[in-house]
Amino acid sequence: MNNMPLFATIATSALAGLALGFVYFRTLRISADLIVNGGSALLALCLGVVRLGLLVAGFYLAVQFGAAALIAALAGVLAAKALLLRGAKV
Repeated sequence: MNNMPLFATIATSALAGLALGFVYFRTLRISADLIVNGGSALLALCLGVVRLGLLVAGFYLAVQFGAAALIAALAGVLAAKALLLRGAKV
């Protein structure tokens, strides 16, 4: 299914994983803020379902390009987590 060189596949998957990770962990933060601050529980639940669905769809798309793309996408998600945690206020 993939006609791109391996380097291009890995780089594209890592960048896509980074973007996916930023969306995932940012919406996780929004959901946590909603719950802690007495916001809408239904909105937090919907964000959780959408967040998980996007993550599953992104990883499903990555696995279509092979194991290296899947690992690169996972590395991108974990890098986004590390970047967002470094900037988080305690």
